[in-house]
Amino acid sequence: MTEAMKQNYPPNLLPKNGQVYYFGKLLNEAEAEDFFELLLKEVSWKHDEVMIFGRKITTARKTAWYGDKEFEYTYSKMTKKAMLWLPELALLRQKVEQETALVFNSCLLNLYHSGEEGMSWHSDAEAELGRQPAIASVSLGAERKFVLKHKQTGEKLELQLEQGSLLLMAGETQTHWLHSLPKTKKVKEPRINLTFRNIKKWKTP
Repeated sequence: MTEAMKQNYPPNLLPKNGQVYYFGKLLNEAEAEDFFELLLKEVSWKHDEVMIFGRKITTARKTAWYGDKEFEYTYSKMTKKAMLWLPELALLRQKVEQETALVFNSCLLNLYHSGEEGMSWHSDAEAELGRQPAIASVSLGAERKFVLKHKQTGEKLELQLEQGSLLLMAGETQTHWLHSLPKTKKVKEPRINLTFRNIKKWKTP
């Protein structure tokens, strides 16, 4: 990411060792609701499978993976196969690329049915993403808390991700910071999170 690209960005929210930019609303309320309903209906949602301490765990949340090609991608020690872009996803990718001046070739989607489903501490540091990956996150549906924690110092940054908002993690963020979506019983509504990524190396099935 060049300095010219960042000229129109909001301030970097991290105190050190990375870059996190919260752009706020990428979509207005009506657009966000329309995309939420379309994706809820059209995406090929499946329960996610991850390896934890050598055991295959099926998560309550559902996921889907889309991209430019039907490539394979491995995270949490499980290999996923991407599907080709849906028109709605391609349009959202275009909006994200226009806002960030970056290019993305894939998108991992998560469907959380309520606040009782979340994501534990992790970093997106898979080899397929290359060094210092840029990951753009679009939130649809229920507003949720998003937390980052520095791996060495334990410093934390908390954000409320609004409906229709855009968050970008870049630079050394995945090297030095963990992030999570904490569970909460206060949120009863579902949320869809789209994380646009640029896969550098992929396997073709």
